[in-house]
Order: sequence, then C-alpha cells, then structure tokens
Amino acid sequence: MRIARLKNADIHWREDGDPDGAPIVFANSLGTDLRLWDSVIKRLPKDGYRYIRFDKRGHGLSSCPPAPYSITELVDDLEGLLKQIGVTRFAFIGLSFGGMIGQLLAHRHPDRVTCMVLACTAVKMGTPEMWQDRIKSIQTGGLESLADAVMDRWFSGPFRHSDECLAWMHMLTRTPAEGYIGCSTALAAADLSATTASLSLPVLGIAGSQDLASPPEQVRATTDLIAGSQFIEIPDAGHLPCVEQPDLFTAHVQKFFEESAHV
Repeated sequence: MRIARLKNADIHWREDGDPDGAPIVFANSLGTDLRLWDSVIKRLPKDGYRYIRFDKRGHGLSSCPPAPYSITELVDDLEGLLKQIGVTRFAFIGLSFGGMIGQLLAHRHPDRVTCMVLACTAVKMGTPEMWQDRIKSIQTGGLESLADAVMDRWFSGPFRHSDECLAWMHMLTRTPAEGYIGCSTALAAADLSATTASLSLPVLGIAGSQDLASPPEQVRATTDLIAGSQFIEIPDAGHLPCVEQPDLFTAHVQKFFEESAHV
C-alpha cells in the first residue's frame, strides 16, 4: 500500500500494469474506493499501459480532513499525487464525481491530459438542496440511512439483489461520514458548464442505460459540450457500469485509448 503525504491530505494510491507504459489515471465515484476499477484493470492489457488509481480524501485508506471540501481541493490533491509520483502526461478515466474531477483537471492542464473517458457524470450533479438533504440524513442516521436508495441508483436488475451488491453497500456504509459529507458539499457547489465547454481533446462519454443518478441524456449533454466527443450507452447497467458490465465497459475503453493513440 502506498500513501502520498500531501500538504492537506494523505492520499492512498496504487499502480498496476507496465511501469514504463503510457499512464492512465482513474478517479472514483462518491462512496467508493479504488476497488471500483478492479474488474476493468483485470481485463485491460498488461503491457503498454501504467494504471494509476487512488482514494480521494475522505474515502478508502486516504486521510479524512474535516468537511467541507471543494472540487478545487480535490483536484489539488490529484495534482499533488501526480507530481509526487512523476506523472506529467496521461489519459484519464473518471466515473461520476471522478469524471467531474477529470473535467476540471483537463481544463487546468490541457497540455497534460491526452484523452479522457467520462463515465456516468455531468457538469453539475443534483441541486444544492438535494445535497443538503442528503447531508442532514447522514448527520441523523448515518450512511446506513441512504444505503438502499443509493444501491437503487448504482445498480439495475438482478445485480441489485445479488450477494456482490451487498459488498458494495458495505463499501458505501464504511465510508467515513465526514468524508462523504465533505465531498457532498463539493458536489453541491460545483458547476463546470463553462470550463468543460472550453475543452479540446478526445473524449468518450459512457452512460448506463438504467442509471438513475446520471441518466444517459445527462451524460450525452455533458460530452456534447466537447467538440468531437464520442458517446456510447451500455445496456442493463446503472450508475456503475464498470462493475455491472465490465466486459462491455472495458472493451469500449480499450478501443477508445487505442484510437486516441495513448499507447
């Protein structure tokens, strides 16, 4: 296990694949840790790519500074991690909140992000009122009070009632409440409409056909802001298609990176 000791947080990270390969940075959704990408990385080529993933502050094995957070601080954390491990140019793949982190990172560093996958994300997610209601529920009843509703948004069909779904529920409920609240305040304030519309790089948008958190039309509207972007929809999947449909998800990602010459 590796920890990058940064100015404002200690960030847990991991790398797989080829240490000399083209770097690909992965960013997780709210309430998950870097294990979100296990099934994808298992299916990606072992040679030619260096896969870097991390737990954002308040999640997984990273430290949990006091809330609130801002999306700027979360991007600062990722910048600090990449600087510490010597990654300058890289491809990016982010899901949900991770996709928002990627959008702002690409705006800050258009010369460093070579191409980007934006999965189940948007330029703005939810409303400030929605996030405040969620924060109040956590303060009153803990993350357990949200768990069933979150699973309904994360997963579709039979997967929702599988044993594996229970493991993802446990991941959610074991997230530090302070970390979840901190990231919720960041999401409540974030609106990347203007900065994302200024991007110019190869982008693939991926949506889950049954995603209740970031419906396909929301993902498409986000990628449509970026000239020349592509969009695909994965059937029979909710908010985490990389978990529910890893074969399809990985095939689309690998094809995109190969076409974007990130190798």
